[in-house]
Amino acid sequence: MSDYILETQHLIKEFRGFVAVNDVNLKVKRGSIHALIGPNGAGKTTCFNLLTKFLTPTSGRILFNNQEITHEKPAQIARRGIIRSFQISAVFPQLSVVDNVRIGLQRATGTSFQFWRSDRLLNSLNARAMELLAQVDLTEFAQEITTNLPYGRKRALEIATTLAMEPELMLLDEPTQGMGHEDVDRVTQLIKRVSQGRTILMVEHNMNVVSSIADTITVLARGAVLAEGPYQDVSRNSAVMEAYMGTTSGELQGAH
Repeated sequence: MSDYILETQHLIKEFRGFVAVNDVNLKVKRGSIHALIGPNGAGKTTCFNLLTKFLTPTSGRILFNNQEITHEKPAQIARRGIIRSFQISAVFPQLSVVDNVRIGLQRATGTSFQFWRSDRLLNSLNARAMELLAQVDLTEFAQEITTNLPYGRKRALEIATTLAMEPELMLLDEPTQGMGHEDVDRVTQLIKRVSQGRTILMVEHNMNVVSSIADTITVLARGAVLAEGPYQDVSRNSAVMEAYMGTTSGELQGAH
């Protein structure tokens, strides 16, 4: 089996002549945390949409576990084990926290989203649901109606529901966006913890988050790869600093 769980080869996406993703060759190492960063408009979200098949590339190939998935549909991608956690919290606000996780678990039982299933059948998922809530420090909130959760805890719940679908590759879209410092720290440590035995590809603006947990960073600018490597290398790259800060001196630190 290849060291790389996900690869893109010469990936291009054009919108009416505008090149949003320009010849991106991405290699995500199995078992790593890989961050995709870049200034606003760099093509990060478009890249994520291509990987999860919400968009079709203009040209290029996408490989997952050495198999081409370029033309597969979102549901096929999910069945392969590529699960995306959305930028805006993707939970059911009027259900309890534990019910949100049980819905994620139903996918593995073949009863996905069948709300009319009896409580007895769904109760068989409770033990696993509580295990997942424990992983994300939400045990005490299990019976809370989701809409009442603080924002940072909702993001933790979103990660739990993503884990419920047993991802081989987790795609996290701006997991700390809009959070205060305390929540950012909590969710950063949570991502580190749940990455054990999994691969995570994340889009993230917060450089403090990226520097503390990412093994590899790919920097996009104007749709193309500007630099790639560990934080120590990319943070000192003059082209990266210019793209972010308009400067070619010093070191990239703490930029959001």
